[in-house]
Amino acid sequence: MNLTERSKEIRRTITEIAHKSKSPHVGSSLSCVDILAVLYFEVLKLDPWEERDIFILSKAHAALALYSTLASKGIIDKKMLEGYFQNNGTLPAHLDRFTAKGIEASTGSLGHGFNIGLGMAYGFNKRKINRKVYTLIGDGESQEGSIWEGALFASKLGINNFTAIMDYNNLQGYGRTNDLCSFEPVSTKWEAFGWHVEEIDGHDTKAAKNALMKDSEGKPKIIIAHTIKGKGISFMEDELIWHYYIVTDEHRVKALDELNL
Repeated sequence: MNLTERSKEIRRTITEIAHKSKSPHVGSSLSCVDILAVLYFEVLKLDPWEERDIFILSKAHAALALYSTLASKGIIDKKMLEGYFQNNGTLPAHLDRFTAKGIEASTGSLGHGFNIGLGMAYGFNKRKINRKVYTLIGDGESQEGSIWEGALFASKLGINNFTAIMDYNNLQGYGRTNDLCSFEPVSTKWEAFGWHVEEIDGHDTKAAKNALMKDSEGKPKIIIAHTIKGKGISFMEDELIWHYYIVTDEHRVKALDELNL
């Protein structure tokens, strides 16, 4: 299965489980699918598991995207997905590291997963352990002061085994990110903080892989991935309402018709 087919499979799973669970944050989950597919099927070192690279989803409201990717990779049993967002279920709406294999940190309070990942990467470097840490953050999340504190910390200490990916879909809970609290020029800001910066189309899997594999020349790395909220389902794409809307029976049929083409 190539990455295009893999991403479609993950998006179908997101649609089905969101419909079953009557859960929100579908658009947020769909926007980062291609990045997760590249990470888990092309980039992350996962074997042996005890020496694996670490991935932390800091924008944890998109947990369904990570769960669906872990199931596609075979890291968790697909049956676990049936208990997502259910009372006494298996998988919570925001990540809890004690619930399943592959959930590396409990996240949901925005800005925290990024810094947990930095601490882990720093620890690996100090102990001369050859493991890398990757963290995906949201663009709205990037308005958090803790993100920029961590950015200073990372460059000062030369944490060169850490990569952040910003899911830059320019939509957060209440509108356009750039209208609410703009951080442009974003690439220039990260460069000024001492980071190696790559800027890509976040749905171009080849570009994503190249950026993830590129040598950061001793610096922490951030990839500004321009994405589309709700990517892959036309009526959800770039629509703020899909931060909150649930997938009805009608939505499910329309979405799966598109994803099965």
